[in-house]
Amino acid sequence: MPAAESADADAAAEVVDLDTARARRAAAPGGEVPDDDETVDAETVDDAPPAEGGPVDAAGDIPSEVLARRRERRPILAEWARSWRGVRAAAKHQGKDAGYVLAYHAVRSPKYAAKTALWAPIGLVRGIAQALHWASAEEGNWHLRQTAAQRGEADVWLKLDARRQRQTTWRWWVLALATAGIVTGLIVLALGPPWWRWLAALTVVPFLATRGRPADKPITDRVSEGTRYRKLTAVLVRRALTSVQMAAITSAVAKDPKAISFPVDIHRDGPGHLAIVDLPYGVEAAEVVARRGKLASAMRLPLDQVWPETAPGHTGRLALWVGYEPASAMKQPPCPLLNDGLKVDLFQPFPFATTPKLDQIMAELMYRNWLFGGQPGSGKTFALRLLLLAAALDPRAEIRGYELKGVGDFAVLEPVMAEYGNGFDDETLARAFAFIQWLYEECRRRSQRIAHYARLGKAPENKVTPELASLKGSGLRPLVAWFDELQELMTSKFGKEAGEILEKVIKLGRALGVIIVIGTQIPDKDSLPTGISRNVNSRFCLSVADQTANDMILGTSAYKQGLRATVFQPVSEAGWGVLRGLGKPQSVRSFYVDTTAAGRIVARAVALRTKAGNIPTFPTDRDVAPQHHVLDDLARVWPGDDKSVWNETLCAALVELRPDVYGGWGSAQLTAALKPFPIKVGDVWAKPADGGKATTKRGIVHTDLTAAITERDRKRSGG
Repeated sequence: MPAAESADADAAAEVVDLDTARARRAAAPGGEVPDDDETVDAETVDDAPPAEGGPVDAAGDIPSEVLARRRERRPILAEWARSWRGVRAAAKHQGKDAGYVLAYHAVRSPKYAAKTALWAPIGLVRGIAQALHWASAEEGNWHLRQTAAQRGEADVWLKLDARRQRQTTWRWWVLALATAGIVTGLIVLALGPPWWRWLAALTVVPFLATRGRPADKPITDRVSEGTRYRKLTAVLVRRALTSVQMAAITSAVAKDPKAISFPVDIHRDGPGHLAIVDLPYGVEAAEVVARRGKLASAMRLPLDQVWPETAPGHTGRLALWVGYEPASAMKQPPCPLLNDGLKVDLFQPFPFATTPKLDQIMAELMYRNWLFGGQPGSGKTFALRLLLLAAALDPRAEIRGYELKGVGDFAVLEPVMAEYGNGFDDETLARAFAFIQWLYEECRRRSQRIAHYARLGKAPENKVTPELASLKGSGLRPLVAWFDELQELMTSKFGKEAGEILEKVIKLGRALGVIIVIGTQIPDKDSLPTGISRNVNSRFCLSVADQTANDMILGTSAYKQGLRATVFQPVSEAGWGVLRGLGKPQSVRSFYVDTTAAGRIVARAVALRTKAGNIPTFPTDRDVAPQHHVLDDLARVWPGDDKSVWNETLCAALVELRPDVYGGWGSAQLTAALKPFPIKVGDVWAKPADGGKATTKRGIVHTDLTAAITERDRKRSGG
C-alpha cells in the first residue's frame, strides 16, 4: 500500500474520545450540543474556543446529595392508598358500583333463568355434535381431500385420509375416556348429597347455555349506568385543553404535542381523579381556571364535576380534579356542629366547609376578622350564620350584631346574643353606628386590661389567651361583633364615620379578642370601604357577578391569580365560594344548616351557657343612650330663651344631667346622635355659658329641636 494511502487510512481510522469531544463542545459559546445525527470531528472540537468563565451549572459540579434529592422515585403505594380518606373513597366508589351491578342483575334473574333453561339443551346437543366432529378429525382435512379428488391426485388423497385415520384413532379414545368420566361423575352426584347436584347444575347448566345461545343474544343484559363518570386520561385532558379557545395552547400543541405535560401521574384523589398539568410556556393556569365552563364542555361533563385550580410550583401548573360524579349529586356530610357531642373552643379550629373532594375545612375565629361577600342567592347569610352558631357553642363567647336586611335570618340566635338589631330604618342604623362607636371604646378598655395582665405575666404576647378568656372578672371574653348587609350602614348618613371607626376596630381588635364578621352583597368602594376590606385576614367570596366584586372581597389581583368566584352560579351553587386566608386558597362549600337545625344548635348553646352562668341580658347589657331620649334631654337642658346653642355647651349640660349616659360626649358624638332626626347641625351664633363674647361655632337652633320633638310625638301617636 502506498505511504500516502496508508496515512489517509490511519487518519480516517483515528479514534475520537467522545467524552472529551462533548466536554469541549459544551464549553463552546452558547454551550450548544450537536444533535444525535450530527457528526463531531476531532479538529472542530480541538479548535473550538473555550467559553469565558468556564462551564456554567455543569452536571458534574452538582453535589451528589443534591442529585439524590432531585431523583424522583415512584411511591410504593398509589396516591389513593396512602391515606384513609383515599382508601375509603375508593372502597365507597367501587362498592357503590358493585352494589348497583348486583342489584341490576338480581332484578333480572328470572329472565336470566328462563334464557338459561332455553339455551342449555341446545348447548348440550351442540356440544355433543362438536365432540363427535372433533373425534372424526374432519376439520380442514375434508376440504383438502375434496380438492385432491377433484384434481385426480389419488396419492395425495390417500395420504390425507391416512393422516385423518391416525388422528381419529386417539381422539376416539380421548372421547371415550371423557364419556366414562362424565358417567362416573353422574353416578357420584346421584349417590352424593343433594347440594352436590345443585352445585353441579349451577356450574354446568350456565356453561351449556352460553354454548347454545346465538352469538348476538347474551344471557345477561348490559348494565346501563349512564355517563356518571368519565375516566380522566392524558388524551382527554390534552383534548379538553386544546378546546378551551386559547390560541397559545392550540398553537403550542400543534408545533409540539408534548407542550402539555404531566409531571405527576394522573391518580385518584378522594372521590375523583387529579391531573397535575404543566401548560405550554407562557400560558398561566389562572387563564384556564377562568374557562372552567369551556373546559367542562370539552370534557362533556357537568360544570360542578370539573374543578381546575392553580397548582404549587409555578404559574403555568394546573391542578385539574374531576369527580366521579357532579358535586350537586355528591351528598355533603351533615354539619358537625349538629353533633351533640361536639365541643367548640374558639381558640381552636372548628368545621366550616368541605372541598369538592368532600375533605373537611376548618375555620378559625380568634385573632381573625371575616368578610363574606356574594350576590343574592349565593348562600352568604347562611355561611356567616354558621360562624355565629359555632361561637354560640363556646360559653365564653359574647355575640353582638346587626342584621341590616330586616328579614330575621339571625333571629334564631337571639337567645344567645347580648345585642341584636334587625332592620334598615334610621333608628336601627343609628344603633348600629352607636355599637361601632362602643366597639372602639371597648378596644381601648381591653387594651388597658391586657396591659394590666401583661404586667402580672398572664399575657406574655400582649393578647387575649384561653386562660384570660376563661378567667372570671377579666373582661376579656371573646367578643364576636357581626354586621350582615353592611352596605346599608355604609351608604347611610353614618357611613363615612362608621367606616373610619370600624377600620380602627379591625386593626386594634385582633389581639384584644374582638372579632369582626362582615357580610355584604354590594362589595364596591362605597358599600365596603377599602380600609375595611384591606385589613380583613379571612375572606369567603361566594358567587359574584364580575372581577371588581371578586377582587373587593378576595383582595387585589385575586382574579388574575385564578381565585375566581365568578364561576359559581347563585341558587344552584349556593354555599360554594373561594375561601382565602386559611391555608391555601381554594373552592369550598360551607355546611348548610337550615333554621330548624340552627334552633337545635342554639338550644344546646343555651344549655351550655346556663351551666356556665353566662346567659346574656337581652337586648344589651351595656348602657346605650336611646336616641329618642336625646331630644327630651336637650329640651330639658336648653338654656333659657336662647335661639341657638353651641354643641359643646349642650354636651356639658348633658353630662351634668346624666353623667352615666353622656360621659365623654363631645360635639362629634352629639352630631352623630342627632343624625336620625331633622335637626341641622351647623355654624350658629351664640354666647358661651359663662357669658363671654358671642361667636360662631358648631351647634343647633331651638326651632329645629322643637320641630323634631313634635314630629316624633306625632309618629308615636300614629298621627
